[in-house]
Amino acid sequence: MPQRILGVIPARFASVRFPGKALATLAGKPILQHVYERASQARYLTDVVIATDDERIYAAARAFRAPVRMTRNDHPSGTDRVAEVASADMASIIVNIQGDEPLIDPAAIDAATLALLDDVDAPMATLRKKIEDPAEITNPNVVKVVTGRTGDAIYFSRSPIPFDRGKDAEYYKHIGLYVYRRDFLLSYSQLPVGPLEQAERLEQLRALENGYRIRVMDTEYESLGVDTPEDLEKVSTLFTASISTQ
Repeated sequence: MPQRILGVIPARFASVRFPGKALATLAGKPILQHVYERASQARYLTDVVIATDDERIYAAARAFRAPVRMTRNDHPSGTDRVAEVASADMASIIVNIQGDEPLIDPAAIDAATLALLDDVDAPMATLRKKIEDPAEITNPNVVKVVTGRTGDAIYFSRSPIPFDRGKDAEYYKHIGLYVYRRDFLLSYSQLPVGPLEQAERLEQLRALENGYRIRVMDTEYESLGVDTPEDLEKVSTLFTASISTQ
């Protein structure tokens, strides 16, 4: 029997820099609707559901006929919100899809999902993209990742890694899309937070600090989340450009 793979889009209304961003309009639709429609095009997802603790987002999701689950309002992260949905579902693989990336590429979702389908021992997987803009190497808001020969993550950092002593290093940015085996996801929040996660403020380091593998797959998808109204303007320009070239 084929494995059931559930895509979960955590969405909240509260946002310090852009309250209600999930419902901000892009080309006549809420951002969240764009995310849902694109995620629904991924080949390997059996189902896609939105997870929220806000009645406004719940109502909007119902309006564009997306499956939606109400969750507790005390979750410290989107991962915990996804885990609550996973706890009530028997899908064997759970994909955490950011609710503020309206240009998410279905192929990127498939690439990360395939990592767990092909590697039965990996508990989780994510994505990386080669950095083309040198300014991103030193930007602490662009998380970098280094991997070993097997494709597993060695470390994630806000600092430039590796240190380029010979001036010929390649740098990769981390794309924040995660795929988990259900049992691992349900236990993830119970893992102790280590000094590296505390220092970097990067939740994925919790897995590495506790001895778990993270499979990392390459993608050409350029992640662009909407965190501010200015970000929405950039995404709108890219959206219009992508439509004009189709």
